[in-house]
Amino acid sequence: MASVAFIGLGNMGLPMAANLVKAGHAVTGFDVSEANLDAAGKAGIARAASSADAVATADAVVTMLPAGPHVRGVYLGEAGVIARVRPGTLLIDSSTIDVETARAVADAAGQAGHDMVDAPVSGGTGGATAGTLTFMVGGSGTAFDRARPILEVMGKTIVHAGGPGTGQAAKICNNMILGISMIAVGEAFALADKLGLERQKLFDISSKSSGQCWSLTSYCPVPGPVPTSPANRDYQAGFTADMMLKDLKLAQQAAAAVGASTPLGAQAAALYQLFSASGRGDLDFSGIIKMLKGL
Repeated sequence: MASVAFIGLGNMGLPMAANLVKAGHAVTGFDVSEANLDAAGKAGIARAASSADAVATADAVVTMLPAGPHVRGVYLGEAGVIARVRPGTLLIDSSTIDVETARAVADAAGQAGHDMVDAPVSGGTGGATAGTLTFMVGGSGTAFDRARPILEVMGKTIVHAGGPGTGQAAKICNNMILGISMIAVGEAFALADKLGLERQKLFDISSKSSGQCWSLTSYCPVPGPVPTSPANRDYQAGFTADMMLKDLKLAQQAAAAVGASTPLGAQAAALYQLFSASGRGDLDFSGIIKMLKGL
C-alpha cells in the first residue's frame, strides 16, 4: 500500500481519494476549502495544512484542480509540489486543463527526476463515487505502468493515450464530441415535439438506428426514455453545463493553437456560452435542451 497525497478534494477529488482510503492506501489531503477538508476527514483522509505538507512523505501525488493556472501554481515554483516531493515520487494530475500546461508541468517534473502522467477522467461524480471512472493517460510507458495500480482503484477503464499531454488531448476531443452530440439530440427531440412525434417513439427508433449515440441512449435529455438520466431529476447535474463549456473552450483553444478546423465545436461552445450566460450553468449539460426549446 502506498502513501498518497491528494490535492483538490472537491466534488470529484473527494470520492476519488476516499476510494484510495478504502483500498488501504494512506491518504493525506489538502484543499483550500475548510468544508472540503472537514468532509475529507470524515472519509478517513488525513488533513494537511498545505500542499507542501501533504506531499512531504508521499510515494505518489494525485491532483484534481479546476484549471491550468491552478495546476501550474500547485506544481511549479520553489514552493510547488515538484520542488517539495521526495526523489522519484510519482505525480498524477487528473485535472482537465489545456494541453500546453500539461506538457509544461510534465517537462518540469521530468527535469526534476519524477515520473508524471496527465490523467483526466470521464464519468462524473457518480463514476468517482463508484470507482468506475475512465482515465485517459498521457505520459511515458514507465510513468503509466507506475500510475496504473493507483488509477485502477479509482477507475474501471485505464487507457494509455500516448506521451505527455495526450491524456488531455483525448479528454477535450471526447468532450467536444459529447457537447456537439447532446445539442444534436436535444434539437431532434425539440423538433419531434413540434411535429407531434412522441418522445418515446423517437427514442425507440433512433436508439436502434443510425441516430444512436451515448447522448441519446445513456443520457437522454428528455424525461422518460432513460430513467437514470438527469432529465428525470430536473437536470440536477452529474456534469454541469459550465463544466462542458470549460471543456469546449479548451478544445477551441487547442484547435486554434494547431490550426485545426472545428466549426461544430465552435458552435457548440457558443451555444453553451449562451446557456451559461442565462444563469443556468449549474444545471446538467443535457439541460441545454431547455434553451433549444425556448424555455
